Parts: sequence; C-alpha cells; structure tokens
Amino acid sequence: MNAKNSFSDSALLEALKDKRNLDQAVRQLYQEHSAITRSFIMGRGGSEQDADDIFQETVISFIDTVQKGKFRSESSIRTFLISISKNLWLNEIRKRSRSDNRDKVFEISRDQEDPGISETIGDRELKQQLQKMLDGLGDACRKILTLFYYENLSMKEMVAHLHYENEQVVRNKKYKCLQQLTGMLKENPVAAKQITELINK
Repeated sequence: MNAKNSFSDSALLEALKDKRNLDQAVRQLYQEHSAITRSFIMGRGGSEQDADDIFQETVISFIDTVQKGKFRSESSIRTFLISISKNLWLNEIRKRSRSDNRDKVFEISRDQEDPGISETIGDRELKQQLQKMLDGLGDACRKILTLFYYENLSMKEMVAHLHYENEQVVRNKKYKCLQQLTGMLKENPVAAKQITELINK
C-alpha cells in the first residue's frame, strides 16, 4: 500500500468498523505499526516468533475494541497498539515464569533414572494431595521420598538418616518406591487427574 492509498487514523477506524475495507486496514496496521511493537517485544526478551504472535494478538484485540465501540481515541492508534502489546507480553512473561517455577520444583538432574512421577512432586497443594498416597507406601518409602522431595536432602545426606549402606542403595530403593507410587497413580485415575490439574494451574 503506498502513501496515497493509506488511511488517516479516523478513516482506518471507520474501515475497521464497517469491515468493507478491513483487509486494507489490517494491512496498514501491520505496515505502519508492527516494527515498533516487534522492537518492544524483542527488546524485552522475546524472540521474532514471540513478536509476531504478540502483534497478531494485538491487532485482533484492537479490531475487537474498535468494532465494539470501545476505542475512545484518547490516544493515537500507535500508542494504543503498543499498550496492548506491552500488556500481552507481560502476561506471557508471567505465564512462562509460573511454568518455569513448576519445572524447577523438581530437580530431574539429581536422578535421571527416576520415572515420570518424579516430575510431579513440589507444589505445596500437590504435596498435601500426595501425602495420603505416600502413607500407603510403607514407612521406608515414605521416609525416603519425604527426605528427598520435602526436605531436599541429597543422597549422601539421606544415608546419614537411613539404615542403608551407601548412596547407591538409597538411590535404588528410592527408584523402587517411585515405581510403586507410579503404579498407585495408574490404579487411581481420579487422584492422578487431580495431581495433573494442580501441576497445570
């Protein structure tokens, strides 16, 4: 689109409202405003793909705002688009931060051979949910899993609290305990579903 055929701000808003020139109006939004919002996102830790995705969401949100008559023209279109992009990106960062925190709750690097259930232990609510299941594993397993996941003790530290010969014995026992816990979850889909929901909050 060349300058002669471009909309003024007021004409662009009308085009978005009546939808007759919607494609042309959207094209203009991308041509005139995507670069600055992309720069904003990428300057705050986002990738090119993040910038593209956020601007697309921004345009959709802006069109919806205009078509519902909620855009008051108290700011320029550019300022409004940047504001939307900023809010969307901050929300995305918060979401990713929560997801990263969930991932860091459990240190997979401590024990790469643990079965998948090891990734689910960490959140306070999740611990409460799992406590009942741990009680069903017997004293030895409950103590091992509690020391490792609840008190964050290393294998070496756990040997001092348990009646086992060395770290490898404790590691093997913990692996077997986790297998038992995995089996219990498979037999109790309701509890497994609740745990999954907690993890995905």
